[in-house]
Amino acid sequence: MTRTIRIGTRDSELALWQANTVREQLEKSGYTTTLVPVKSTGDIVLDKPLYELGITGIFTKTLDVAMLNGDIDIAVHSMKDVPTALPKGIVEAAVLKRAATQDILVHKGLDFLDNKGIIATGSLRRKAQWLHRYPEHTVVDLRGNVNTRMKKLEDNDWNGAIFAAAGLQRINLTPDNFIDLDWMIPAPAQGAMLVVAKEEDAFCLEALSLLNDKETQECVAIERDFLRTLEGGCTAPIGALASKVNDVEYRFEGALFSLDGTQKIQVEETFSLGKHEGLGKKLAEKLLDEGGKELMKEIKEILKKD
Repeated sequence: MTRTIRIGTRDSELALWQANTVREQLEKSGYTTTLVPVKSTGDIVLDKPLYELGITGIFTKTLDVAMLNGDIDIAVHSMKDVPTALPKGIVEAAVLKRAATQDILVHKGLDFLDNKGIIATGSLRRKAQWLHRYPEHTVVDLRGNVNTRMKKLEDNDWNGAIFAAAGLQRINLTPDNFIDLDWMIPAPAQGAMLVVAKEEDAFCLEALSLLNDKETQECVAIERDFLRTLEGGCTAPIGALASKVNDVEYRFEGALFSLDGTQKIQVEETFSLGKHEGLGKKLAEKLLDEGGKELMKEIKEILKKD
């Protein structure tokens, strides 16, 4: 174990927390590591919504290039930011045990819920689901790392902003004034951390196998198969969650929304791990057959015009 594993990461507080978590787990197993922070395009360009940038994997591409160039050995990502198709030569090496999956609303008081309100989010998925439930509200774009977004909420006259619970919990930034959005279907793989490595790097693949959580890995694989089949990428209004009901049962819930939130097509199924082969693909195909194909076409045409 004389080799030092170079861990690539974005340089935000949350990304560094995630990378340090991987670093600690590897070093507990006797490996030597070092962090290599890299700034991604998604962290630099903050004045446009993500879908307008037209780049798949905007938060992961810079680290992919660094790995393929030999500047880093492994990279740590929030798994929901990772495209369903990895670059040639890069593979999933470990999926860490999942944290909270839900979205939360950080707010300045909840009186607005029954009236007009302004909510901030940079996610088309969150925007569509919020407008589906609160069609009278206005949703504004919000970009930046979690610290930046929290400061923008404070500085603007918005009523609230939507965050992933896991992100705020990991860096102890969850305020008192929040509510769980248990009705909002999360992004595929939300709350999970992914570590990738080069396919040919047997040393790193063996090291990272010690960090893998099989249950999380199998659940997020179903969600990402669902997303891949819908051809949504990371910016379409698609939610998916496979979660444990009891010791033997798991439940999958997935949905596709129109951009304005007026349409919702949903699928659900109970399943057992080990008997779930092809489940994500099957349910996505069911959704496409029930109107999803036409809705996906409409979404892509609107985003192309924008």
